[in-house]
Amino acid sequence: MDPERFLLDSSALLTLIEEEPGADRVEQVLRGHPTLIPWVAALEVYYVTHQERGVDEAERRLAILEQLPGEILWQADAPVLRQAGRFKSAHRISLADAMIAAYAAVNDAVVLHKDPEYDSLEGQVGLESLPFKGSTPA
Repeated sequence: MDPERFLLDSSALLTLIEEEPGADRVEQVLRGHPTLIPWVAALEVYYVTHQERGVDEAERRLAILEQLPGEILWQADAPVLRQAGRFKSAHRISLADAMIAAYAAVNDAVVLHKDPEYDSLEGQVGLESLPFKGSTPA
């Protein structure tokens, strides 16, 4: 049996890069499971970093993402588009989160994240939450 496949949301990627609570879980997933990184999550990491820390840091972080052992999904196809459209039309989630969840659904992967927007998709896509910023491990 193949190990469970994971898909990293931008919040999981930022957790790893910024060494926030849950970074150890992201590392564990990357080392022990097939892992996907959708281009939408890479885009979010890039633009958030560009806004908060400038272009040089955004470029550095994108280079880090490209070196991770996960597979970056650079393309969107019709099944992803349709699934994202279904998620977006039926739930109050951002377009980016609808796309990320669609990649997970189409690729039978668990979304690793710390975004409560995904709660509305419980039962429709695999989800694993990381600790929120400022939370203490149990």
